[in-house]
Amino acid sequence: MECCNTKQPWYKKISTTLLGTGNCHGEVNQATQGLEKIALVGSPNVGKSVLFNILTGAYVTVSNYPGTTVEVSRGKGKIGTKEYEIIDTPGMYSLLCITEEEKVTRDLLLRESPKAVVHVVDAKNLQRMLPLTLQMIEGDVPVILVLNIMDEAESLGLKIDLKKLEAELGIPVLSTVAALNKGIEVLKERIGEYVYAA
Repeated sequence: MECCNTKQPWYKKISTTLLGTGNCHGEVNQATQGLEKIALVGSPNVGKSVLFNILTGAYVTVSNYPGTTVEVSRGKGKIGTKEYEIIDTPGMYSLLCITEEEKVTRDLLLRESPKAVVHVVDAKNLQRMLPLTLQMIEGDVPVILVLNIMDEAESLGLKIDLKKLEAELGIPVLSTVAALNKGIEVLKERIGEYVYAA
């Protein structure tokens, strides 16, 4: 890029160091090429981005998906002893896409073939969110179901038998309260086991 060859003001040089960015365009210097991918999917407001931030830390790359104005966040995260590219996809309700965001997420799942797809749902609204899980299972997507915001579901008196749900669906099922960092270590373990077994 031509602008990279020009002299940078002092504040841009400092900001690239302080913010962990790799160039004058503010792009994050976090090499994820060649890493196996783990995608986070789910409808908006289920805590997907909170999980993404926990799994990747602060330094991520946010860019538009090619040919669209839809943002996709990517970062590097360590699960067990291995590093992965973690992808926070735009919100989606179904693989039968209506919105541009859903199309981007579906295309990303098909084109980039993640080793695991973590479907994050709001535990309070499991019945409404489970159809996407079923679509992914039917489509042979390597899915892990994460019931997030479990504390709120329990405070409403909802009781969800995770082991029974896991047995019925035939995929890993676990619960988290991402905002409080609860269930994160179990999630990492289950992702590691699932990817290793694939």
